[in-house]
Amino acid sequence: MKCNFKNTIKALFFTIAVFAQVKCSSSNDAADPGPPPIYPEIKSDIDFWLTKGDQSVLLAKQNSALAFGTTSNTFANIEVNDSQKYQTIDGFGYTLTGGSVDVINQLNASKRTALLQELFGSDQNSIGVSYIRISIGASDLSADTFTYNDLAAGETDLNLAKFSLEKDKNLIAMLKEILAINPKILVLATPWTAPLWMKDKNSFVGGKLSTQYYDVYAQYFVKYIQQMKAQGITIDAVTPQNEPLHDGNNPSMYMSAAEQANFIKNNLGPAFKTANITTKIIAYDHNCDNPNYPKAILADTDAFPFVDGSAFHLYAGNINALSDVYNAYPTKNIYFTEQYTASTGDFGGDLKWHLKNVVIGSMRNYSKNALEWNLANNASFQPHTQGGCTTCKGAITITSNDNFQRNVAYYIIAHASKFVPAGSLRIASNISGNLQNVAFLTPSGSKVLIVENDGNAAETFNIKFNGKWVAATLDAGAVGTFTWK
Repeated sequence: MKCNFKNTIKALFFTIAVFAQVKCSSSNDAADPGPPPIYPEIKSDIDFWLTKGDQSVLLAKQNSALAFGTTSNTFANIEVNDSQKYQTIDGFGYTLTGGSVDVINQLNASKRTALLQELFGSDQNSIGVSYIRISIGASDLSADTFTYNDLAAGETDLNLAKFSLEKDKNLIAMLKEILAINPKILVLATPWTAPLWMKDKNSFVGGKLSTQYYDVYAQYFVKYIQQMKAQGITIDAVTPQNEPLHDGNNPSMYMSAAEQANFIKNNLGPAFKTANITTKIIAYDHNCDNPNYPKAILADTDAFPFVDGSAFHLYAGNINALSDVYNAYPTKNIYFTEQYTASTGDFGGDLKWHLKNVVIGSMRNYSKNALEWNLANNASFQPHTQGGCTTCKGAITITSNDNFQRNVAYYIIAHASKFVPAGSLRIASNISGNLQNVAFLTPSGSKVLIVENDGNAAETFNIKFNGKWVAATLDAGAVGTFTWK
């Protein structure tokens, strides 16, 4: 019998349609054959947070399944050893300048609250900033110059009767809000200058502290700490002078190592002792190119008992200077208190350099903290004093009353602050080729490894711990924070 081709095709389509209808309807009736097959879950022992230099990934948790095992490979090893412990970490953060306060206060109430919570909170959406630096009086990133005892030319106030924190009332109010979010945050305070009437030059720029006013200037610190305490703000530490060898800033004041040692041992230290003030005195607070400055102060047997340690910036010199000072005086602490990112900088270049030096470098050289410079400014890199820094970029740019932008310094600090709380310990890890890194043990027992690929190509490497290892990959210039229990 001869087949009708058209009828055959029609029959075939009909059969397919019926079959499809039956399959579709069966998925919704009692004859459902059951759930789809269950595949084994890929276990991940490590959480991995990534930022890339090209900004395609910004502090984002990765879905990579990183499981420790014993399968060998030929990749480079970063071996973490939590039995070898170093310094206790005080925290990571920024300087809350007067200018930062001004621009953050320009945000509407809800956006402002959200930003402070994001910066200083401890929830999963926050970066956990745990240490801030503030200026005693104005810094160069304040809208104008001032101290807490400004007088007319020719006047003096030996009893500091006219001392007032009024010009920093907005800063104080914001500090109270920050403390409400994180009551344990540490605050370091430093002056850019003494009141002009105490200086040998009636100018905010340069000059020295006149020797006849050493005692009254020590009382200026005492009054500042006491009045801040009365506001509910504990000053954990002070440095006697910001960048004491840079007297061209506005404001600024020159103070040699011999002068600082003299001030600490004969005036500031005894004044704190008499007033029962436990605020730490940290020497120097300037560049790594002159480790002999803090060593000269620590070599003074009368100044030594009053000094908690030394603070550094890295606008000159090498980060290894911190170890130079630590090895000479291992009972004294090391701090890293300032490094700025410039308006002319490149995100990828700054991410690499600052992670390598400010975060990883300072930690591997015994620093208890790591601070980037300005927390926030506007799109014109203001406010600043006349003659103050015009290219210092904040970690945050306030772009309108309803918006802000996160800049490279935000991510530099966040890769540590979000994962390494105060009270953590640095533990041992080896540098392997271009893989700059530092490791920590947190108070809860978590291990944290921060790795920056300082090379020009992607690298795969092993994170090795307790005889097991797991392979991870970082693009050139990328930074990863790895955490595990």
